[in-house]
Amino acid sequence: MRVVESRRFGPLRIDVPVIGLGTWKMEHDDRASALAAIRRAVDLGMTHIDTAEMYGAGRVEELVGEALADIRDRVFLVSKVLPHNASREGTVRACEASLRRLRTDHLDLYLLHWREEIPLGETIAAFEKLREQGKIRAWGVSNFDDEDLDEALALSGAGAITCNQVLYHLGNRTIEHRVLPWCEKHGVAVVAYSPFGSGRMPKSRVLDELAAQFNTTPYRLALAFLTRHKSVFAIPKSADAAHVEQLAQRLELDETALAKIDAAFPLTRWQGLPML
Repeated sequence: MRVVESRRFGPLRIDVPVIGLGTWKMEHDDRASALAAIRRAVDLGMTHIDTAEMYGAGRVEELVGEALADIRDRVFLVSKVLPHNASREGTVRACEASLRRLRTDHLDLYLLHWREEIPLGETIAAFEKLREQGKIRAWGVSNFDDEDLDEALALSGAGAITCNQVLYHLGNRTIEHRVLPWCEKHGVAVVAYSPFGSGRMPKSRVLDELAAQFNTTPYRLALAFLTRHKSVFAIPKSADAAHVEQLAQRLELDETALAKIDAAFPLTRWQGLPML
């Protein structure tokens, strides 16, 4: 059994696998294959499993709950509340519904999926209530830019925001301008979703050459590049157990390889926080 590298996760006093498993759109995959992929990910140490009430309108949470039924204690389990459910009372109801679908009594991390009209203070108050009740261990945010993060910090105080889950892949490195530095300054973990660009992994001669040099795949190279920052974790989605095994392979790139990827996929100017 291979062990995926782990690091301290934001302000939490625990280590979390650098590479986890995302489940967005998994309701469209073959059910048996998806279940097998989730369980294989856990076996390989990719125990950071991310889902959301939005995914398949709850069907993916049910799938994850089925996959983890007898191995829940081995997993760092994450779900998210939709912004229109994120009032003080609505967040609690949404969390309890997610817990039922996931067949568990607690989440390790609960996120606000993105911001809309409901005041952020209401959501944070609900998160703190859930934490005090033992229904979540910690909370965080998703799709927050640095100004959103400033507001969340002012409302919650230092050390409360565990992570910010954001779009980050080779074709869009925008978070490196402002969001990533903010999170590093304040000790907040960054979780990269869609690290392959939502299935649109770019073709690249540089990636092909490096894959041959390191005996790996372009997908694993992309993950190694994105997680070169010690604050960054990634949650690639896969419903194929064989692909999961490739993603779990440990890979450390030297400075020359990192520089080649950096040149092939340069950081473009800040145009606001990207979101799928």
